[in-house]
Amino acid sequence: MLLLKGNTPRWIIFLIDVFICIFSIVLSYLLRFNFTIPEGSFHDIKYVTSYVLLIRIISFLVGKTYSGIIRYTSSKDAQRIFTVISIGSVFFCITNLVTFYYDAFYFIPFSVIIIDYMATVFIMIAARTVVKVVYFELKNPSKQKTNVLIYGAGEAGIIAKRTLDRDAGTKYKVLGFIDDDAKKVGKKLEGVDIYPYEKLEDLLKDNTVAHVIISIQDMAKAKKQDIVEKCFPYNTKVLNVPPVTTWINGALSFKQIKKINIEELLGREPIKLDNEKIKKQLSHKVVLVTGAAGSIGSEIVRQIVRFSPKKVILLDQAESPLYEIELELLEKTINCEIEVVMGDIRNKDRMDNMFRTFLPEVIYHAAAYKHVPMMENNPSEAILTNVLGTKNMADLSVKYNVKEFVMVSTDKAVNPTNVMGASKRIAEIYIQSINKTSTTRFITTRFGNVLGSNGSVIPRFKKQIDKGGPITITHPEITRYFMTIPEACQLVLEAGAMGQGGEIFIFDMGKSVKIVDLAKKMIRLSGLTIDRDIQIIYTGLRPGEKLYEELLNDQENTLPTHHSQIMIAKVMEYNLEEVSENINQLVAMFDEQNNEKIVSKMKEIVPEFKSNNSIFEKLDK
Repeated sequence: MLLLKGNTPRWIIFLIDVFICIFSIVLSYLLRFNFTIPEGSFHDIKYVTSYVLLIRIISFLVGKTYSGIIRYTSSKDAQRIFTVISIGSVFFCITNLVTFYYDAFYFIPFSVIIIDYMATVFIMIAARTVVKVVYFELKNPSKQKTNVLIYGAGEAGIIAKRTLDRDAGTKYKVLGFIDDDAKKVGKKLEGVDIYPYEKLEDLLKDNTVAHVIISIQDMAKAKKQDIVEKCFPYNTKVLNVPPVTTWINGALSFKQIKKINIEELLGREPIKLDNEKIKKQLSHKVVLVTGAAGSIGSEIVRQIVRFSPKKVILLDQAESPLYEIELELLEKTINCEIEVVMGDIRNKDRMDNMFRTFLPEVIYHAAAYKHVPMMENNPSEAILTNVLGTKNMADLSVKYNVKEFVMVSTDKAVNPTNVMGASKRIAEIYIQSINKTSTTRFITTRFGNVLGSNGSVIPRFKKQIDKGGPITITHPEITRYFMTIPEACQLVLEAGAMGQGGEIFIFDMGKSVKIVDLAKKMIRLSGLTIDRDIQIIYTGLRPGEKLYEELLNDQENTLPTHHSQIMIAKVMEYNLEEVSENINQLVAMFDEQNNEKIVSKMKEIVPEFKSNNSIFEKLDK
């Protein structure tokens, strides 16, 4: 077991290499003379061996072939040995030419040089490889290693295997590659069998497989979902090889191979954007993003800076998150100015000063209160931010000739059952109404929940899982639409670029997801068992919450656009004067702080607003 203790001293490795050289030169002469060396040649062998050893020793000292740790021998070490031995053998050939030129004889027979070269290279590399294999086998026998499968027998798959061998070879054994290419199936890659996808379940059933590592970078979401579903019954975790751009110094590390996350399974296929149209809209423009420190606003900023605007103004009242997004942008190479403004959209004087100072040309309005139960308990704050704040920004956009104003709304504005949704619907109504009398193009975008956003169930479930549970869900039948933050923001930019003014764009949110199914999937992705490791409990619907969300009012219908994932909602139109008067009356109620009066007025403005699981239900009777 000495092999497992410490590193072999360099001088021992050096002596072994010298011994290999002696063995190789003697073997070369034996092979050269068919194991019957003539008596006259023994004298030559003595001098040749001494000369060869001298050259090899010098080349070993210069090339430092003995400096590597044998049990971690890599292709770099093999390359060094090959180079050093090759240079020495070339020197022997040059010596022969010199001796032939002066005395017409070859000091070392060329056949001996060739045999010696091949034998030395082979034995030195083979010896190191054998030691490496024996070391790892003794330290962790194959039967004790954890099996893994690699999905993808291409370049990334090979790199993933070599990374496992290098970084975690003592723990993991690659059981096989899985690939969809029929030409590769049945063959071997670095000694490992390549299986078709249809064999995945059999391999999981017949072997204990800890991980399936997906090495394919652009795998379809549906395929990834299918792999995860196949792995769940066998407690096999699915891992992802990260994009090449994130590899450290161009090399993959085992620690970079991460567990697949729920966002990767719920997100849809990449969205195709009309980049030219968006660039035309934003290039060399002054762009303002309200709520720029929030999950949606900050991602809109990240998307915008790619289109070379002249300046991007980040407006928010959240001090620390605003500072964080500023730092993030400063660390990137971006081709525009960044202006950070602390301010509250409810304060019209402060906003007027900002408009007057920076003269924004395009506005993305993402600032809003979005938490349903919180707004149900604080209606006055909902109307002040979501209604008055939006009205302030819209009125100032008209005053300062902003070219385009894009408002981020929500599916909760459709047939609202809570104060938050109703406040956003009132904001939508005002935005649509003011568009009729303005040169500014006012556009509304409406979509559902975004994965990982502030207040989303995903971060909450992750925290609950980390704490050991339980996961709390309001109702076993509750469903929601989901999309990832980047794809939601990409569609906001696309809708903004195509809008002519007055439209409410709705996004294709895909299929609604049962929250309990989402929770179960997250538990399994964490390698835990439902009801054994993590419990799911139901707490009842919260104030204003409904079982399912809608993207369209029952009386609304949609018109298609050139983008398959964006539609235009046809909604009832309102008179601006009447809407303005109603909003002014609503906002004036703030000082009185009478929640029932405020909500009653909201129901008057939005007749379809019917409270659900709320103290305000009595106002509907």
